[in-house]
Formats: sequence, structure tokens, C-alpha cells
Amino acid sequence: QVQLVESGGGLVQPGGSLRLSCAASGIIFSLSAMGWYRQAPGKERQLLATIGTIGITNYEDSVKGRFTISRDNAKNTVYLQMNSLRPEDTAVYYCNAQKRSGEPRYDYWGQGTQVTVSS
Repeated sequence: QVQLVESGGGLVQPGGSLRLSCAASGIIFSLSAMGWYRQAPGKERQLLATIGTIGITNYEDSVKGRFTISRDNAKNTVYLQMNSLRPEDTAVYYCNAQKRSGEPRYDYWGQGTQVTVSS
């Protein structure tokens, strides 16, 4: 059974930091490209950051320099360190796991964790 379980969300003041975690099970984690997305009320889901199987990272422009994605293959976990948080970062944050070559192929989502940035 595949599970992606996000944690670490919560309420934080503007300028603060949070670290999100996504613990994966039931997938071949080391061969999976991992990503973090977010969805604010009334908006489409937005890709924030990805990390490939060999650790290459990519970021959406609005989070570059503030957010850092990382992975620990020994723990089957991907992280999103979020610094200098802004009210516009308020959203539900989702973890994604993809494997698009070889078998099995998959595209899985976590259930999301709420991040609220407010004073």
C-alpha cells in the first residue's frame, strides 16, 4: 500500500520558518522523483520544488532562495525547509512521488498539510 504522509505544517508568523516532511512507503523511493506542491483556496495546485533521484533540484521562482527541498533515501523522506515565510505562502502543501521510466511507473500524492502564515 502506497502512503505519502506529510507533516510539519502549522501556523507561523510572517518571516518565520517551517520544515515539512513527507514520509513515503510502498514506493521505490530512491528511484522516485519527489516534489512539493501547494494549493491556496480558489487557486490551482502549484509546483514549488522538485528533487530528482540523484539530487538535482528545481524551484518555482517565487520560492527560490527561501525554500529548500532535500531527500533522505535511508529514511524514505523528502523535506521542504521554508524560510522567510509570507502570508501569500498560506496554502495546503502536498508531496508528490513520480516514477516515469521502467516498471512500475507511478504518480502518487499525499493528503496535504496546512501551512498558515499570519500574525
